[in-house]
Amino acid sequence: MRILLTGATGYIAKQLLPVLLHEGHEVICCVRDTKRFDISRYGSDRIQIIEVDFLNKKSLAAIPNNIDAAYYLIHSMSSSADNFEKAEETSAVHFREIIQQTAVRQVIYLSGVVNEEKLSRHLISRKHVESILGSGSYSLTTLRAGIIIGSGSASFEIIRDLVEKLPVMIAPRWLNTRSQPIAIRNVIELLSGVLLNEKTFNQSYDIGGPDILTYKEMLLSFAKVRGLRRYIGTVPVMTPKLSSYWLYFITSTSYPLAQNLVNSMKVEVICRENNLVELLGITLLNYEAAIRDAFRKMDINQVLSSWKDALSSNTLVDGISKYAEVPVYGCLSDHRKLQITNGDEVLNKIWSIGGTNGWYYGNWLWGIRGFIDKLFGGVGLRRGRKSRTEIVPGDALDFWRVLIADKAAKRLLLFAEMKLPGEAWLEFKIDDNNMLHQTATFRPLGLWGRLYWYCVLPFHGLIFRGMIKNIADI
Repeated sequence: MRILLTGATGYIAKQLLPVLLHEGHEVICCVRDTKRFDISRYGSDRIQIIEVDFLNKKSLAAIPNNIDAAYYLIHSMSSSADNFEKAEETSAVHFREIIQQTAVRQVIYLSGVVNEEKLSRHLISRKHVESILGSGSYSLTTLRAGIIIGSGSASFEIIRDLVEKLPVMIAPRWLNTRSQPIAIRNVIELLSGVLLNEKTFNQSYDIGGPDILTYKEMLLSFAKVRGLRRYIGTVPVMTPKLSSYWLYFITSTSYPLAQNLVNSMKVEVICRENNLVELLGITLLNYEAAIRDAFRKMDINQVLSSWKDALSSNTLVDGISKYAEVPVYGCLSDHRKLQITNGDEVLNKIWSIGGTNGWYYGNWLWGIRGFIDKLFGGVGLRRGRKSRTEIVPGDALDFWRVLIADKAAKRLLLFAEMKLPGEAWLEFKIDDNNMLHQTATFRPLGLWGRLYWYCVLPFHGLIFRGMIKNIADI
């Protein structure tokens, strides 16, 4: 079967794609930027990549007509835009209009559980998208999930940050809201199970695990699995805005995502009964088993995707290729080079930079810079990295975004997503003469940008000199 997969660089789609390929399907992946999709990791000739932006109707001409089913996995929960509802509505309308001109029989949409009268903006928008998709000439199958637990999911990473960083928590009262979390493994089984299953056509299903827990119980159960003792108290006076800041500063989430999460967490998410699990013969993992499963994947370095893969700002929304050519005119730079003897070992060290491995020199200074970035509404250092050894274009790497990761050319290029009065790049390259080049480039924005560069110049001299020496020292 030929399957159209939208949101192919997103968390869910990256988990679903290997399953679809394993089942023998040909998959057409819709991405806004082909440079962010590493086709080589899948080792399959049944993948086709097309560059599509569902906000740009003209780009939809790239979608082929001969498709059997389509997954609609486009969401804007991390968006900083105030009018994300309008963007989601426009995307859904454009998708419906183009997809019903194809041979598609079924569209599968992953939404959120919407079983209360008073919903967050995020859940209202998802419900509206479902209504738009449901008016098409094809059969729609909707799966409505609540909290998804899996390595790399936003919910899992936020819970992990809270539990592992805070022995004692004074938390907002929404921690007493009940939810029905589901393991990512089960979400993928359900998404693949309903594919072209006529019994599920024109049906909607709430999907959740076997446990109904408050967020407080979820935190304490997580601590139990990790062998940690934690104490949690709730206070009634923390406003949604304060709650959002609480999540933002303690965890790796962005502030827009923290806002949307807090608004959603105030709503009880309990699934309505249905027969989907029995129909597909799926065994649901309980909450603690889902946590253990997530850590098993992390231990063997098999985190396929992360919510952090989503762009944290609109800077790179037009594609990372636009920034992959490092400018020279009007820029300030710090370029250093060292002769090395073992290029392969140095390259592996470069490919392991950031995250828990640190930046090889002055990690406490990097930490201070990350904290300052958080104070100004940036991403800080807490995003870390998805894999300990692998890097692909589009990955988040602390407060950088990977633009180029070409091991054959021995080149890694990063673009800064921290709050800056300008734009910054950091590049590592090993040339044919086994010379290691390390270049920091800054394109300042006005006078403040230039003042910023010269204020931090003494720290740059210290950090960049120490970093290249430690990278080259094998």
